[in-house]
Amino acid sequence: MAELKAASGAKATAVARRDASGVPIVKLTGEVDMSNVDSVRASVDLAIEHDPERIVFDLGALEFMDSSGLAMLLAVAEKISVVELRRPRPLIRRVIELTGLSTTFVVTA
Repeated sequence: MAELKAASGAKATAVARRDASGVPIVKLTGEVDMSNVDSVRASVDLAIEHDPERIVFDLGALEFMDSSGLAMLLAVAEKISVVELRRPRPLIRRVIELTGLSTTFVVTA
């Protein structure tokens, strides 16, 4: 688990594990923004270093994500065939829908 805190006070936690079939699941909590996205990206890069075909991001405890967080997810989608965003809060789901990214990601309840 990596707890990431930037000078501005925004905190994000990225915890990676694999499910029974080997699919990486990255649970993001807190606030992912430009002050900590590089650290979050480093944790995600470790989770995908073996080039999986699919990755799941559990966003149920993610309170905020700015455009740098979306850009990070898009960078993952360029490398991985299926990127699932699981349990995004309504505000984050709305941003994904408004930006047209709901066709790029698999968004599940």
